[in-house]
Amino acid sequence: MRYPEGGGLTAERRAFREKIRLQAGRRFAAGERTAVIAKDLRVSVRSVERWRRAWREGGLEALHSAGPANSPTVTDAQFTMLEEELAKGPAAHGFEDQRWTLVRVQSVIRRRFRVSLSVATVWRLLKRHGWSWQAPSRRALERDEHAVELWKREVWPRVKASRRPMAAGSSSKTKPASP
Repeated sequence: MRYPEGGGLTAERRAFREKIRLQAGRRFAAGERTAVIAKDLRVSVRSVERWRRAWREGGLEALHSAGPANSPTVTDAQFTMLEEELAKGPAAHGFEDQRWTLVRVQSVIRRRFRVSLSVATVWRLLKRHGWSWQAPSRRALERDEHAVELWKREVWPRVKASRRPMAAGSSSKTKPASP
């Protein structure tokens, strides 16, 4: 991510930008022109026009910062409850096996908190709270070693084999390979 908070601006940068908007608001009240304000504050004319529109509709209050753009949609308290739900296991939530996938965690969040997150956002949320993907530490008890060996011996060579024989050819579609 580009910014230290995982997206959006830092608190200091938001405060700095709010200060510029409030300066512009005071200058709107003084009747200054948009182009002059933009030049003096070193911002675009479009930004000043957008701020002036907001100032007309809501005064200086409308120019205050609205906070971080991507505030977390799952609070820390909700994440604690999510961890409790995940500890119950996938079977407790109606999944047939004991694997948590991002899609399954996403559906638990949607059902439990009525918040719709993308799979990527679920991954970032879990990662931010110290979760990581897990690989099994041992092989499954149900694994049939004989079937695996048979597959490796008989099926894999056919799958691995090239689809067409390697032979000299031409890269031209219209001229066949020369002898």
